[in-house]
Amino acid sequence: MAEHPAYPVGLRLTGRRVVVLGGGQVAQRRLPALVAAGADVTLISPSATPSVEAMADAGEITWKRRRYADGDLTGAWYAVVATSDPAANTAASDEAERHRVWCVRSDDADAATAWTPATGRAGGVTVAVLTTEAKDRDPRHTAAIRDAVVEGLRDNTLVAPQHRTKTPGVALVGGGPGDPDLITVRGRRLLAEADVVIADRLGPRDLLDELPPHVEVIDAAKIPYGRYMAQEAINNALIEHAKQGKAVVRLKGGDPFVFGRGMEEAQALAEAGIPCTVVPGISSSISVPAAAGIPVTHRGVAHEFTVLSGHVAPDDERSLVDWAAMARLTGTLVILMGVDKIGRIAETLIAHGKAPDTPVALVQEGTTSAQRRVDATLSTVAEAVRAEDVRPPAVIVIGPVVSVGAATLQ
Repeated sequence: MAEHPAYPVGLRLTGRRVVVLGGGQVAQRRLPALVAAGADVTLISPSATPSVEAMADAGEITWKRRRYADGDLTGAWYAVVATSDPAANTAASDEAERHRVWCVRSDDADAATAWTPATGRAGGVTVAVLTTEAKDRDPRHTAAIRDAVVEGLRDNTLVAPQHRTKTPGVALVGGGPGDPDLITVRGRRLLAEADVVIADRLGPRDLLDELPPHVEVIDAAKIPYGRYMAQEAINNALIEHAKQGKAVVRLKGGDPFVFGRGMEEAQALAEAGIPCTVVPGISSSISVPAAAGIPVTHRGVAHEFTVLSGHVAPDDERSLVDWAAMARLTGTLVILMGVDKIGRIAETLIAHGKAPDTPVALVQEGTTSAQRRVDATLSTVAEAVRAEDVRPPAVIVIGPVVSVGAATLQ
């Protein structure tokens, strides 16, 4: 008899009983999606992986620590059979057939009544890929097709412009440290939907070249010690374009709320009655050191890291930093916007007791093709900045973690 293709369908499992047999790797992969779907999940297995056990401890699933027994599928809407016992799998599959429960089997797809597709999500769409013939039933093949479709949706190549969905109002998008591949999936999707993009100089500039010709790009660059667009003007531009019914993206470097004035913009939008979506970004305070081979924490070396703004000097009355307290910390200090003030910062830390030979690294243009790293100590960093002509943007890392990965990642 000819094999018929599977009939694709989406199951609505919210509040409905789902039984998973076996607590191994298959369960570890399938359970998160079932929990996300709102299913009432019961796991039946004498043991489980640590990740599965953590889900049970958190109350996301109910775990019965025993082997499968006839009757376990009573009242179930869906079952995942994935034990290491073929006889138990067959018995459970037979029970599912008797009770008309859709049943997935990890050990024998041909004996199952349901198959788990390769799934992915992008832009509010779930993509599910199933093969139609047994000879093509290779999970690597379906996964590759899924990945291609999802990537097309994420970069907007599979969606006609007139069918684009738009997020109303303004999206404050953290673009990450500079490498365009380090923006979040949601951030890239919102950029693809935008009518107007108001971009910072430190945002991932390469992404702007991907925008369709109709998208208006406004330069909100705050170039250090040069031309800038006042914050009030940025706020007004966001409000003006949003009130025209346009989808507006405020593309910022790093994370909007890490020295990014994101909350100021969110407050201005709220006062104007404009919906605001905040999309977190990868902060340069952790990503740039990592890209240069520096972990901001390391077991036995640093149990904390502190991120500081260096845009005003320690002796400036506007400074809110307790530099004496910073000097007493034994962990890592990460300073942003501090290249021109690092000399006075170093002097202040030393004056308050920080060892002059404390390692310091300056990472300029981190995660980009122009990235470079300059190493020094607190006592030599000011001269190193002058001698090596270090310029913003650069992240400064102070502490013993600077030397941890020297022989491993550089």
